[in-house]
Amino acid sequence: QVQLVESGGGLVQPGGSLRLSCASSVDIKSIYQLGWYRQGPGNVRRPVATIRNTGGTDYAKSAEGRFTITRDNAKNTVNLQMNSLKPEDTAVYFCNAEVNYTSGIKNYWGQGTWVTVSS
Repeated sequence: QVQLVESGGGLVQPGGSLRLSCASSVDIKSIYQLGWYRQGPGNVRRPVATIRNTGGTDYAKSAEGRFTITRDNAKNTVNLQMNSLKPEDTAVYFCNAEVNYTSGIKNYWGQGTWVTVSS
């Protein structure tokens, strides 16, 4: 069982920055992939950025060049630095952990944190 707790959301003006953090209850070196997803009003949940335990990363096109995902193995956290924020980035942001068990892959989710980009 993996518990994830997000923090760092809030209200920011267009062009501003926010840093989201997600704390894991287990050693993240044991987690194959960590990621951030978002769900805007009336939309489905979509991936924003993911990072594997090898350090490899993937970004949604909307996030490329503006967002950076990192993992801190010492603190068991995964972070998302968001710069040049736009109103369309407004959404609930969820932390995700994908764990490979011998029985198969299991996904865990945090409770979500709101990010509102508005003037």
